[in-house]
Formats: sequence, structure tokens, C-alpha cells
Amino acid sequence: MSDPAILALQANDPTFDDVWEEISWRGLVQVSTDAAELRELLAGPPVTYYCGFDPTAPSLHLGNLVQLLLMRRLQLAGHKPLGLVGGSTGLIGDPRPTAERTLNSRDVVGQWVGYLQDQVSRFLSSEGDNAVTLVNNLDWTAPLSAIDFLRDIGKYFRVGSMLKKDAVSARLNSDAGISYTEFSYQVLQGMDFLELFRTYGCVLQTGGSDQWGNLTSGIDLIRKAEGEGAHAIGTPLITNSDGTKFGKSEGNAVWLDPTLTSPYAFYQFWLNTDDADVINRLKVFTFLTRAEIEELAGAVATEPFKRLAQRTLAVSVTSLVHGRAATDAAIQAAHALFGQGELSDLDEATLEAALRELPNTTTAPRAPVVQLLVDTGLTASLSEARRAISQGGVYLNNVKVLSDEQTIEGAVLPGGVAVLRRGKKTLAGVFVV
Repeated sequence: MSDPAILALQANDPTFDDVWEEISWRGLVQVSTDAAELRELLAGPPVTYYCGFDPTAPSLHLGNLVQLLLMRRLQLAGHKPLGLVGGSTGLIGDPRPTAERTLNSRDVVGQWVGYLQDQVSRFLSSEGDNAVTLVNNLDWTAPLSAIDFLRDIGKYFRVGSMLKKDAVSARLNSDAGISYTEFSYQVLQGMDFLELFRTYGCVLQTGGSDQWGNLTSGIDLIRKAEGEGAHAIGTPLITNSDGTKFGKSEGNAVWLDPTLTSPYAFYQFWLNTDDADVINRLKVFTFLTRAEIEELAGAVATEPFKRLAQRTLAVSVTSLVHGRAATDAAIQAAHALFGQGELSDLDEATLEAALRELPNTTTAPRAPVVQLLVDTGLTASLSEARRAISQGGVYLNNVKVLSDEQTIEGAVLPGGVAVLRRGKKTLAGVFVV
């Protein structure tokens, strides 16, 4: 079912001459087939395009969101999207730079296919002449025998060309090497493009620029097997201004599923965007117009302390992914945690999710506050904890702690939680069992 928040956006920015100009301005084109041909293609009658998402996890993440929003922009321009969730390629996984993937069972992958299809469908309209069509490459891969695969598809691929692909060459030069399974991934993805070309007339594939070798394998296969041309757009890998990979924190992705990354954590992720990155994030992840984004760029330059661009980014993207109600709850929770609202007004799930993002501890119902300050890391010792309390700098549920003999008893909120604060901004969560 499509999400009303994103589907309420019924047009791209009218200040651009065409959708190619807009996606180029937004920095969504890192590499592509012939740019002039693509611009002409996308400015003409509706064409069918696709992007593939492999179920290697139970949820999509922020890197996938780049593709979903690009697909939505193309759909708003009148073109017809195919959302492919790879029931077969997900059983294999594309080659990672360092080591082989852990292969998941067929049952797990099949379950994850359903999860990802639900997520993809939320961002693309299922109504009108260019409604999204969801496809699963297992439908045409599973019935194919190994002999037919080698005779009908494999004959078009040259091993020398396959070895030159970046993903393959990186693995060949690593200690791990590469298995024939992952080496064959590009053949399967190429076959996907050929199948969609034949069945739906699909002539364009989008994906991350790190997938460029896989994208072009389909173009080459269509040319050899059908004698026709096709196109691809590779989006840039989103990195922070310091060069670190975007959306990763110590190996943990920022997921679109609210049970894996809570709306509160999701909102805070965007709110904490660096000044150097925020305008590029607004271009890629929001549907704000060029004029609105340029106005926010001015605010970053002249009044960065107000963080207007970050707050706009956080509200916009969280609303697109989780809806406005969840966004409002995340904002309310942030205000309440810092004493600008009533903690008792928050729903239990939102408050718990917020506290899970903070330093936290689990304790008994009558634990002393001084011990909790140490357990949560707000102070380094009991003596420091007592000194902080005597100086009037410790708060329990936004109420000042007046005695170093005070316990948590009587201050536990619904859901068995409490908020501990030192000073104005240093917070911790307490979970009472």
C-alpha cells in the first residue's frame, strides 16, 4: 500500500526544464550511459525503468532510500517503475569488497522478499497509467535449468570482461578471493534486465554507482541478445564530508523499518547532520524545491546556530519514511527529554525508543540516584555524583535531585523507565525491572 506522505507529492520542481536537469542538480547522477540520449529519453513519452533490491536483510536502509526517491521522481515525471525484489539474487548476494556473504536460507529470503516489497510499494504510486509493478526475479530464474542458463544466457558473457568488473577485481586481489557463486551474480542481474526488457519493454535501470558493473552487464546482454540499446543511471555513494560512509555507524545501518531503527533515532540521525553535508542531503532526500533549498543554504551560511536546515531535513525525511504522526512524537520526545515538555505525555513506545538511544542502565526499583549516575556514565565515581547533586546539576524526570540519599523509587514512569540528566544536555535512560 502506497504511503500518503510521499504520494501527496504530485509533481517535480517546475523550475527545472525536465527531470534529467533536476536529478542532475540534486547530485543523483554519478555515472550513466550517454547523458544527451538519457535526457532526450526522459523528456519524451513515458518509458519503463527498474531498480532492484536484494533481500539480504529484513529491511531496506538509507542507501536504498536514495534509489526509492529517484524512482519516485521519475514516476512523477510520467515514467513507469518496476520495483524488483530479488528472490533469486538475494539467495546469492552481490560480491562485497572484502569477503563472501553468509547465505541465508530460502525460507528466510522468501520472508524478507515480502518485507521489502511492502517497503518499496510505500514510495511508489500503485494508481494511474504509470502505476508501479512489483516483480521477483525468482519467478523467471527458478524454472530455468542449469543447461538452459549456460546455453541461453552464459554464452553472451566473456570471462575477460567479467574479471574486469570492479567488484570482481577487488575480490580477486583480496585474501578471500571470490567464489563462482558470487562471480555469477552479474550474469543473473544482467538476465534480469533482459527479462524486463522482453516482458515490459524496460529500457532503463538505476542503482548505486558501486553496482555499475552489474548495471552494464544487462545493457551488454540486451545489445547482444536483442540487438537493442538500453540505459543505466548510477547514483553516487552518499558519504559525509569527511569521507566516511553515509548511513553507517560502527557497522550498523540506519534502517527504514521502525522496529530496527526507531522513528526517534531516525529523526535524530538527520537532526545531527553536519553543516557541510546538510544541503546535499536536502537535495537528495527531500522534495523541497530548488528555491527552498537555496534559502536554507543561506540560513546555514548566515545563522548556522539555528540549525534550520537540519530541522527541516529531519522533519521532511522522517515524515516521508514514518509519517507525520511518528515524526511529531519524535519531536515531542526530544523536547520532553530536555525539560521542554511533559515526559508523562509521551507514549511508552516512543519514550522507550528514545532512551534506548542514550547511555542507559537496568536497575532495581529502589536504586540510589548516585549509583545510577555512575552506572550510566554520567559521572565517573560516587563522589563525583554526590558533588553534582550538591551543586544542583542532577535531574530525575526533569525534577531536580535535592539529596544524595534519593532513590529512584516513586519516580518511575509508565513502562518502567526514568530519565536521568546531568546539567542541561547530558542524558541517560534508566530501565527498572
